[in-house]
Amino acid sequence: MTRDTPGRVSLARLVQCGIWLGMALLALMAFLVVLQVAARNFLDLGLPWADELARFSCIGLVFLSVPCLAGRQVLVAVTMLPDMSPKGVRKAMTLIADLATLAFAALMLWSFAEFLPRAGKFLTPAMQVPNWIYYSLALTGSLFLAAVALTRVVSALRGRLPGAAYHDNRDETGLPI
Repeated sequence: MTRDTPGRVSLARLVQCGIWLGMALLALMAFLVVLQVAARNFLDLGLPWADELARFSCIGLVFLSVPCLAGRQVLVAVTMLPDMSPKGVRKAMTLIADLATLAFAALMLWSFAEFLPRAGKFLTPAMQVPNWIYYSLALTGSLFLAAVALTRVVSALRGRLPGAAYHDNRDETGLPI
């Protein structure tokens, strides 16, 4: 087994923190939904800031969790063809998938570069937070996704296992040990 560089291991640990933060955001989102329902039903009170904060949590959950999942290559995938293919073809398919992920991350970053300078100064309707803060977790997640995809592509081109730094022990069914 090849040894991972400290930079790849550090990036893997950093994006793993995105999973933990995503779980905290999921808990916050669930709490806000329950709070909103309770406030409407029992107090006849709408909380528009709760909807907006729940949306912020959802955006953060998705964008901060995806880089770790991409590092492990456990995003939504149909693996029947790669599983039936020889090892060399499977490696090529993985490289193509990682290049596509890198291209997607680059397009996301480019769209943020176009969108945020103009829209970032406006405030959100309910919480009165600037849009650049509201979309900061999405931007951060996109940056980490680009870094993860780039390290996977470089590792694959150097003949290393692209997901080694993100490896988690699993049994034969794919469940964590």
